[in-house]
Amino acid sequence: MMWCKLTVNASNNMGAKKLLHVKRPYIFWTSCATHTINLMLQGIGNMPQFKKVIDQAKTFTIFVYGHTRTLECMRHFTEGKEIVRPGVTRFASNYLTLDSIQEKKDQLRKMVVHSRWDSLKDVKSKKGKNAIATILNPSFWKDVKLTLAVFAPLFKVLRLVDGDVKPLMGFVYGKLLKAKRQVKEALGNVENRFKDVVAVIEKKMAGRLDSPLHLTAYLLNPHYNYADPSIFDAPKITEGFISCVETFYYHDDEMQEQAANIKLQKFQNREDPFSKKLARTFENFDCNPASWWRLYGTKTPALQKMATKILSLTSNSSGCERNWSGFDGVSTYLLSTLQQHYNKNAELKVLLFLIYRCTLRREIG
Repeated sequence: MMWCKLTVNASNNMGAKKLLHVKRPYIFWTSCATHTINLMLQGIGNMPQFKKVIDQAKTFTIFVYGHTRTLECMRHFTEGKEIVRPGVTRFASNYLTLDSIQEKKDQLRKMVVHSRWDSLKDVKSKKGKNAIATILNPSFWKDVKLTLAVFAPLFKVLRLVDGDVKPLMGFVYGKLLKAKRQVKEALGNVENRFKDVVAVIEKKMAGRLDSPLHLTAYLLNPHYNYADPSIFDAPKITEGFISCVETFYYHDDEMQEQAANIKLQKFQNREDPFSKKLARTFENFDCNPASWWRLYGTKTPALQKMATKILSLTSNSSGCERNWSGFDGVSTYLLSTLQQHYNKNAELKVLLFLIYRCTLRREIG
């Protein structure tokens, strides 16, 4: 039986993962893709070359939305459209707002030189003059364009994994590889320009979104391996696959042998049902790779079982995290109330620990 725990990257979760894996080595752990990609956007957004333009855009929007008359004027020139767009995370919101400002570049430039804007008292202030200078500065727009080009590939992956439309475990690693290539292209494929950005992506991926589980899902996804058979020759991918087999079929040497040494070869060589024309036409992203394995993996049951379970996994826990954030307010209120009666809520902490422990034991046996 396969067990997989999906959590965010908080230090307590990372520590719990290590302790749990020591006691139950047959359990898979995976990081929330939404949370991890958000950390990538955060890391890149904090780099000086991108932080400057993000801060300039923030300052401009704060000024416009901070005064009734400037906000009314902006809406007049944008025909009622807002320039601030909320996203699933704070750094996604930064991207969406920059994109919105870029879309309305002509309207905003026209606005700050128009008599209607100039007649407003607020724009005569220092902040107002800075807002005008930002919008009329060609370097600002050049930096906005570059920042959007760098952020866009990761934002697309973030939007995909946060959608919860279907299981995406089989696509996360491949989509991030594509995003890295696109980031390099956005920076002219010049190593001195892209190396720091790519380093942030790879640092956040390490141990989180390039785990044996993700690598195996990537290897077994026909969307990728039929288009690029060289995947089977990549040492990192094959090592991750072997590690995943050892965990999935823990203490079952026969099934490990079947999956890794026999059935994978059949899959790689496109033998039996894998050779069919319909099997080879799996290039549509809308198709479900787990369903593909149920249909074409009948001659390789050891591999089919792995593939269908792994490729049916979600890669995102942000929905659960949002639900728990709602509970936090109630929990905080309860804790503050009980603190008057108990010594630092020791009883409540023990009770919550026991409830969680019992729940975990029911899940993993």
